Amino acid sequence: MFKALIVDKDEAGATSASVQDISTDRLPEGNVTVAVDYSTVNYKDGLCLGSGGGLVRNYPHVPGIDFAGTVEASDDPRYSVGDKVVLTGWRVGEVHWGGYAQKARVNGDWLVPLPEGLSTRQSMAVGTAGFTAMLAILALEDHGLTPEKGEVLVTGAAGGVGSVATAILAHLGYQVAAVTGRPETEEYLRDLGATRIVAREEIAETVKRPLEAETWAGCVDAVGGAMLARVLGQMKYGASVAAVGLAGGAALPATVVPFLLRGVNLLGIDSVMQPYDNRLRAWQRVSTDLPMDKLEAMIQPATLSDLPTLGADILKGQVKGRVVVDVNA
Repeated sequence: MFKALIVDKDEAGATSASVQDISTDRLPEGNVTVAVDYSTVNYKDGLCLGSGGGLVRNYPHVPGIDFAGTVEASDDPRYSVGDKVVLTGWRVGEVHWGGYAQKARVNGDWLVPLPEGLSTRQSMAVGTAGFTAMLAILALEDHGLTPEKGEVLVTGAAGGVGSVATAILAHLGYQVAAVTGRPETEEYLRDLGATRIVAREEIAETVKRPLEAETWAGCVDAVGGAMLARVLGQMKYGASVAAVGLAGGAALPATVVPFLLRGVNLLGIDSVMQPYDNRLRAWQRVSTDLPMDKLEAMIQPATLSDLPTLGADILKGQVKGRVVVDVNA
């Protein structure tokens, strides 16, 4: 028997979540069983903890799109009992039972070895949000971004992706302009390394002009919507925006002018289906380029019983930094 957060849906379509003791024979199919140490809370988790957001197909369900822990049983030759592993993506926690439990059973193809120098707790402080931030930074670098090019904008900076992106970029020597709609997070963002705070209202609305002054050498955008449209018109010639989220909406009320007259690049970042080699590259860079003291400052500890409330909070934009869920507490 082990503890898991079970989300169920009644005949009327209402969902409820509760911590239950369940048997290992209820675990889904997979060739690797992991004793989970930690999980975390992402926007998708908030959806899966509530209505399902169209992501969950079958109930009862165990959410949790990330987890880290120790291999307990394995039919995959790449993993042995006792190995430390990390999982993000692959629709685990959505269509496949996830990490909000003391045990998880998954396909070995979905796992990566825990990077040297990272603990399972630290890896979940990173989680999908931090992994996505690193993928975004790698994409910007691959398209020519270097510190001497100028300021890098991070939107939604106090959230999970934004927090990690700010800390990594600052550590790499970039000047980071952090966008936030929460004035109380200014000190937090400056502690992560932001050199400028940009109020959300300064950049949240579209303007009639398709181009404004060339301001940003790069951007990690977690907001989308009107803010992304505005940012595209403020990018320097040849600069790139890595789009990682849609907290501000999925529509993009923009023109093609920034692409045609300034050679701006809009780079889509997906973390769910990333190939194995890209995952290893990103996790290795996380282990070397994310200052662990900054990571620690982002952590909000939680237990399985805290998750329903935290899921609702993250959907309202009320979670700062990274939640680390100790599933054994």
